[in-house]
Amino acid sequence: MEEESLGREVGLPADQVRGSLQRLRSKHLALVEEEHETIPRLTPKGESALARGLPERRFLDALRQHGGSLTPDEVTAAGLDDEERSAAIGILRRRGFLAEGPPFRLKADARTSEGFLPEETVLKQVSEEGADADPAIVDALERRGLVRRDHRSIKRWSVSEEGRRLPLAPEGEELLGSLTPEILRSGSWRGRTFRPYDVRAAVPYLTGARPNPYMAWLEEFEEVLIGLGFEQAEGPLLETEFWNNDALFMPQDHPARSIHDALSVEGVEGKPPAPDLLARVAAVHEGRPLPGMGAPLGPGWPGSYDPRVAVRPVLRSQTTAVSARYLAAKPRPPFRMFSIDRNFRREALDARHHLEFHQCEGIIGEEGLDLRHLVGVFTTLADAIGLHEMKIRPSYFPFTEPSIEGYVRHPRLGWMEVFPGGVLRPEVLGPLGVEVPVLAWGIGVMRLAMVALGCNDIRELFQDDLAALTGGSP
Repeated sequence: MEEESLGREVGLPADQVRGSLQRLRSKHLALVEEEHETIPRLTPKGESALARGLPERRFLDALRQHGGSLTPDEVTAAGLDDEERSAAIGILRRRGFLAEGPPFRLKADARTSEGFLPEETVLKQVSEEGADADPAIVDALERRGLVRRDHRSIKRWSVSEEGRRLPLAPEGEELLGSLTPEILRSGSWRGRTFRPYDVRAAVPYLTGARPNPYMAWLEEFEEVLIGLGFEQAEGPLLETEFWNNDALFMPQDHPARSIHDALSVEGVEGKPPAPDLLARVAAVHEGRPLPGMGAPLGPGWPGSYDPRVAVRPVLRSQTTAVSARYLAAKPRPPFRMFSIDRNFRREALDARHHLEFHQCEGIIGEEGLDLRHLVGVFTTLADAIGLHEMKIRPSYFPFTEPSIEGYVRHPRLGWMEVFPGGVLRPEVLGPLGVEVPVLAWGIGVMRLAMVALGCNDIRELFQDDLAALTGGSP
C-alpha cells in the first residue's frame, strides 16, 4: 500500500505515518518497495498554447483567413508575437507545408487538416495526465518550454513475515507484555491477555559505527573506474603554478589564478621542473617552435613567460595537475589513469560549492580517440552509478579543444554540471612528449554523490553528525 493511501485510511498526518513505517521497518515488521516515475506536466506556456492553440496552428488559421497568403504585418495582427511567429514558420517549413516567403504561402501540394498536428494531441494528453503520450513528441515539447517533467518516488509498504506472526490484541484491548512489581502488587494482571512469547522474533536492530557515507560512495566510484581498466594515481596537494596551470597551457595572467580562485601559500618555496621541460612549456606559451620542430604548435599567449611565476607554490585547485605529472612521466600510450583527491579554491560556500572539494581526474590516451569516446565514458559512468538522465553541451576550457560539459538532474537543485572534459590541446601534449590524442576530464564527484546519496547541500557531505553517520543511533 502506498504511504498516501495508508495515511488516508488510518487518518494520520503524512509525517506520523512515515515515521511509524520507518520504525516498523527497523524492527523488520514491514517491507518497502520504491519506484521512481516521471510525469510530464504542462508549463504555464504550455497551458497557454493549449488554450489559444499552438503557434503553428494559429499561423495556419491566419493563412486560411487571408486566402492562403500572409504578410509579416498580417501575422502580427493575427496575435502572433515575434517568438511565436519564428517558431511557427520554422516548424511549418520543416514539415514541408510552407513555401519560402514573405509573403508566406502554403505549398500547392500541402495537405493540412484540423487534426494533422500530433503536438496538439500530446498537449491534451499531458494536460489530462494521459499515459499514452508519444515520448518523442513530449521531448520536443519540453525543448520548446511547453512541457516539464516532474520526478517523484512511490513507496509501497507491506507486512513482513515477522510482522504477520506478530499477535495483535482485540480491538480496544492492549496485550500485556511483561509483569512488573506494580502490576503484581495491584493485581491488574487478572483478566488481561498476555502477549505470546515469540522465539522467532527479530532482535532489536542496532547500528554501530560505519564509514562516512560519502567516503564509502567514493570507494565504490573508484571500484567502477578500476573495473573499466583505469590505473589510480596521486599527486601533491601543495603544487606549483607550473603543474597546476603552466603545463596545462593556462596563461600566466589567467583570471583563475587570482586571489578569488586559487589559494597561494607563503613561507615555502616551490621546486622547479626539469629545465628542458620548463623550456618546452615556455616555448608553447610564447608561440615558439619546440626543439626539433619547424613551426610552433600555436600562437601562444601575449607577453613573455616568467619562470618565477612557474615555481610559485599554491594549494592545488584542480586534479588536472595529476594528469600533467602523469603524462610527463609516462608519455607512451596506451594509458588510462584516474585520480580522486582533494582540491582547494576560494569559493563562496553554498549548496553547490565548497572551499575544499573532491574531483575525479581522468585521462585516456591511444590512437583514434575523439570526442564521441568521451561522451561514451561519461554515459557509462553515469549508468554505473544509477544516473540515467544526462545531457551534454559544448563548452570551453583552456587546456582542451573541443570541450564539453555533462549535466545530471538533482531532484531539488535541478541540472548540475558534473562531467566537464575534452581532448587535450597540442600545446599541452607536445611539451610533455605525448604523440596520441588524449581525452581528459575533471568530474565533480561531490555533486554526483549529492544526487546518488540524496543530499540537498554539498556541506552535508562533510558533516560529523553521529546520528546521521550511524543510521539514526547515537
